[in-house]
Amino acid sequence: MTAWRVSAPGPIDTAPLERATVPMPRPGSGELLVAVRACGVCRTDLHVAEGDLPVHRPGVIPGHEVVGEVVEIGADTAGRFAVGDRVGVAWLRHTCGRCAYCRRGTENLCPGSRYTGWDADGGYAEFTTVPAAYAHHLPPGYPDAELAPLLCAGIIGYRALQRAEVPAGGRLGIYGFGGSAHLTAQVAIASGIEVHVMTRGQTARELALALGAASAQGAADRPPVPLDSAILFAPVGELVHPALEALDRGGTLAIAGIHLSDIPTLDYQRHLFQERQVRSVTSNTRADARDFLAFAGRHRLEVTTPQYPLGRADEALADLAAGRVSGAAVLMV
Repeated sequence: MTAWRVSAPGPIDTAPLERATVPMPRPGSGELLVAVRACGVCRTDLHVAEGDLPVHRPGVIPGHEVVGEVVEIGADTAGRFAVGDRVGVAWLRHTCGRCAYCRRGTENLCPGSRYTGWDADGGYAEFTTVPAAYAHHLPPGYPDAELAPLLCAGIIGYRALQRAEVPAGGRLGIYGFGGSAHLTAQVAIASGIEVHVMTRGQTARELALALGAASAQGAADRPPVPLDSAILFAPVGELVHPALEALDRGGTLAIAGIHLSDIPTLDYQRHLFQERQVRSVTSNTRADARDFLAFAGRHRLEVTTPQYPLGRADEALADLAAGRVSGAAVLMV
């Protein structure tokens, strides 16, 4: 089958992705074999390709926002899926189920967790596998291309929104407006939250306003009103300062990325005093995924999806790195 592998992690202009013909995977015990129909292009894929995230599997096939069709079921697989079902494959692939974190419902913190497109081959390919216990049923009413970004961009944005603890009817600032942010903004607005967007691109600002944001300005600009909460989606540590300075008393900043450049030194009085707080976001639980996908089934989200054929995966990732993607890019197989 055709696939893209991370041959030599490094800057995207050094061509870390290599197109290859590789054996088709086989489903192990408890796994599904999935024919990939669409795979979202996530910034985490870029971090894996460029080496910002340490290599877990040399030559890994990235991609963890997969929509596909079940074509084979491995031995000892519970009956949640049948051949022919449409299925979603997301970032979280395995947790131990035994540690204190798993037992208390925070499996996203499991020290034994493993991830699609980092620990195991993902969806920049014609076929992939997924443990059935970590596969997702998908909401109706969306084409494959629009479903794919929901499986990471949507889920992690949903968790970030919970971590931001926006009060009912409150004001939320969103820093960066790519694939995850443009979905999270819609969830927040549908929940009665006033959204203000700070992002570098004019096209992204126009999209934010079209989706219902109350304002949109430059990445480090001050929003027109004090914020109750903020979410930082851009992987830029320098934006922590303006985000904290925009918070009202008692406000919360949630940092949604798996990777962030260094944060400059904080000034206690300017950035943290009056009970402002900073919270990180680490992966997601399967419960987060179920809750978000159910929300997406009840509230039709507008998913902006520039599409690329699988053969142009390297171009899609380069466009993402250069800020040329508005919304969430998707590979079509």
